[in-house]
Amino acid sequence: MKLAKNFLPISQEDLKKLKIDQLDFIIVTGDAYVDHPSFGTSLIGRVLESRGFTVGIIAQPNWNSNLNFIKLGRPKLSFLVSSGNIDSMVNNYYVSKKRRKEDVYSPVNSSNSRPDRAVIVYCNKIRENFKNVPIIIGGIEASLRRFAHYDYWEDKIRRSILLDSKADLLVYGMGEKAIIEIANLLKQGIDIKSIHSIKGTVCLSSYEVKDFIKIPSYEECVKDKKAYAKSFMLQYREQDPVNGKGILQKHGDKFIVQNPPQGSLSQEEMDKIYEIPFMRDYHPIYEPLSGVPAIKEVKFSILDHRGCFGSCAFCAITFHQGRVIQNRSERSLLDEAILLTKLDDFKGYIHDVGGPTANFRNKSCKFQEVHGMCKDKNCLNPVPCKNLIVDHMDYLNILRKMRKLPRVKKVFIRSGIRYDYLIYDKNDAFFKDLCEHHISGQLKVAPEHISKNVLKVMGKPGKEVYDKFTKKYHEINKSLNKKQYLVPYLMSSHPGSTLNDAKELAEFIKTLNYTPEQVQDFYPTPGSLATCMYYTGLDPFTDKPVYVPKDKEKALQRALLQADLKSNKKLAKEAYKKGL
Repeated sequence: MKLAKNFLPISQEDLKKLKIDQLDFIIVTGDAYVDHPSFGTSLIGRVLESRGFTVGIIAQPNWNSNLNFIKLGRPKLSFLVSSGNIDSMVNNYYVSKKRRKEDVYSPVNSSNSRPDRAVIVYCNKIRENFKNVPIIIGGIEASLRRFAHYDYWEDKIRRSILLDSKADLLVYGMGEKAIIEIANLLKQGIDIKSIHSIKGTVCLSSYEVKDFIKIPSYEECVKDKKAYAKSFMLQYREQDPVNGKGILQKHGDKFIVQNPPQGSLSQEEMDKIYEIPFMRDYHPIYEPLSGVPAIKEVKFSILDHRGCFGSCAFCAITFHQGRVIQNRSERSLLDEAILLTKLDDFKGYIHDVGGPTANFRNKSCKFQEVHGMCKDKNCLNPVPCKNLIVDHMDYLNILRKMRKLPRVKKVFIRSGIRYDYLIYDKNDAFFKDLCEHHISGQLKVAPEHISKNVLKVMGKPGKEVYDKFTKKYHEINKSLNKKQYLVPYLMSSHPGSTLNDAKELAEFIKTLNYTPEQVQDFYPTPGSLATCMYYTGLDPFTDKPVYVPKDKEKALQRALLQADLKSNKKLAKEAYKKGL
């Protein structure tokens, strides 16, 4: 494994140096250009480059001018458009709908670097300047808005982003396989309008495709919340790469056609992707601007796997990365660790080895390898599935080898431990090593809540599981003669949470003699089960009503969890009175 020799071209000067007359692909992104595999823009760019295609980057273009959009000329094959690593609306606004002042994916002290609804804005600017060039959209913003979806910021159902962006094709999920298939077809001269059957893509059709699951139309979803809930449920059930079927949704006189999900990457395929050379830093143009903050968390971190079978209601991973775990080999991970130790600014610390959930390194069971994930069952809740494989030894052996590498002082785990999965492991070896070697003073975990009713809606384990975990955590640390703390992540105003539930959580916090520095107020973002509940007031799988706190009550529930703060005392007092 090695570093790249150059950044991908961003200017005509770069093209001249590389002797490129016309690029095959131009990627337009809402993020600053950081050439690192944790940035989707760079990952897709480098994957295409590794297959012989030329790729250029237009990062955070000024959308009020045409100049940035034409600076690399017209691509031979296509523009690729993404909002960046985060949905632009989530990136630009707090849950209060107030505009954020900071953006870690932009240069330091830079604000307003990307527009609201960046994918739509960028596509429209490209169309102004290049009438007939193919446009393919992807990334989290496009992926989670591929069907009619609830938009929290406008408080309404919006139609598929494929229509509003006027793009030719949408790639959903982790798009390496799909984009290579598309690129090869375009290189052969196939018209993009004829590319309509690649797995992992969404296209527009003027007719109803046979043998696809038809879900309630955009118009039905706008008129009827039950129809929207049904639409979400049907989508959710078909996201598996083994048994997922194609989906059809009518919008006016057109049909949004989602092809079945792409197959999972094999370990060998994952290894090849992460062996591709990157510069592993932000582009030098940001040096005078003090760099791009997002690189700090990932530069010395290693992605072990993708996917998560936790199925938390507030998380959209099911709709993007999926529930199936795809991991890298031990050799690949150790090779990357060795590469990190050779970087000039390496100080001896690997910040993370993980994924969406660090200790979900392997598939949840053997059944899914052949039959796919169960459509109507959760691996961990309400109780662990009898087929669930609970084993940390593979992950542990990798960590043990990694921390013995020359120049490595410590290997941290920061991407989140699923404590219920950990406590279900009868072998304490990983738990002991975690406490002894892989945290520094405190471990952050996410019980989210302690109310039985709320946890059930969230898809999280009961409080008794968290209590069992905390007891074991403190016992292990005592045996190691270590004084290390637990920092619980907590969430207010999640669907299912009444004021009395919030009060119960507040009382629990008091027993910890602890005022949380941060409390996550539930944020209804596209693609999550909880967002569907927030909008419809229904559980889409049972059609049963779900209590949904909104407006003033959201503020009251949040205040309860930080009642000791001077700014919250008045609201917390009001909440206690109303919650009795």
